[in-house]
Amino acid sequence: MTLADNNEPERGGDDMIAAEYVLGVLPNDERQGAARRIDGEPEFARLVDRWEVHLSPLAEAYPEIEAPASVKPAVDRRLFSGAAQSQAARQAGMWSSLAFWRGLAAAAIAALAIYIAVPYINPPAPVPETRLVASLAADGSDVRYLAVYDAAQGDVGLSHVSGERAAGRDFELWMIEGTNAPVSMGVIPVGSTIHLKISPELQKKLATGAVLAVSLEPSGGSPTGQPTGPVVAAGDLKNI
Repeated sequence: MTLADNNEPERGGDDMIAAEYVLGVLPNDERQGAARRIDGEPEFARLVDRWEVHLSPLAEAYPEIEAPASVKPAVDRRLFSGAAQSQAARQAGMWSSLAFWRGLAAAAIAALAIYIAVPYINPPAPVPETRLVASLAADGSDVRYLAVYDAAQGDVGLSHVSGERAAGRDFELWMIEGTNAPVSMGVIPVGSTIHLKISPELQKKLATGAVLAVSLEPSGGSPTGQPTGPVVAAGDLKNI
């Protein structure tokens, strides 16, 4: 089996479906079907629970970020200050007053100025960096990995689903960009969940989408800089 013929690996079994449901990468119709199965099939629900526990370490390196305290008051001012002014005007019986309409125009101009200025006074929280996922599998192989690339951390998190490396051999992760030669991303350590740091050059390429592949190599990785053993799993990176 070669890298070229692994662009569309087969996803197999309820175990993988449950994992992809937890990751949020199933197409909408499949996700709805999986949600119905969770409600009606206890065994499938247990698979989903197991994968939520199994994949949770992938997120440990990504702390929650709270919005600045100034955001809510700014939103409240935008939403409610105009409504409060209008209510006060109605109570004072000023709807027919020329002075009211002039004041309202002035208030509208002031509100517009605030609307323009607030983003600079209270800048919004930064937009999260790109996060991509891939389900790595291949026909005729029992090796399965789930990969999560997080641009903010500059690493790829790998969750080992199934399949074992042969004695004296290692799994190695590769990035394939179009028709270019595969680029090694490193030997995959033994473990159920691991993280591989990625060089800035490869991060730029991963952010635009790429194929990840796992090959079986001699202990310590490929001696040639290119895959020498069979490709045992592969898959496309996709946006979460």
